[in-house]
Amino acid sequence: MIKRMHVAVNCTNLEKSLDFYRSFFGAEPTKIKENYAKFELDSPALHFSLNVRPFEKKGVLNHLGFQVDDTEDVLAMGERLRQSGLLLIDEMNTTCCYAVQDKVWVYDPDGNAWEIFYTKEDSEFESAGEALDLSLCCAPPAGPVKVEFGSYKK
Repeated sequence: MIKRMHVAVNCTNLEKSLDFYRSFFGAEPTKIKENYAKFELDSPALHFSLNVRPFEKKGVLNHLGFQVDDTEDVLAMGERLRQSGLLLIDEMNTTCCYAVQDKVWVYDPDGNAWEIFYTKEDSEFESAGEALDLSLCCAPPAGPVKVEFGSYKK
């Protein structure tokens, strides 16, 4: 069910970070935008993204997660997480990180955000919201919110 581990980090200089991670991974990024880049590696199975963000509020780690094969995997994992009593944010058909995605979010006890996501298609826009509102993309809403899950219809 899980395709790749996902790690998203904040950076202040995308070009310097790209130079470093190209050498570190020995691979080219699969997407580069003005304020975002991603690497999709097969060995190790990793979806790694760089988000140009200031460190003052969040630090270097943006969020963690798992990329899955399809929406059904998102729904199945989301339902399991909801049944386990974990706080869950349901974001179906959202535009984030220059992609249209179906995803769910949970927070660990220390507030670290984890997402389970499926990328449906690329987008020319970073997020569906205001371009300058960095909270709308590549990070869940400001804090845990319990929602009813599974209302998504394919």
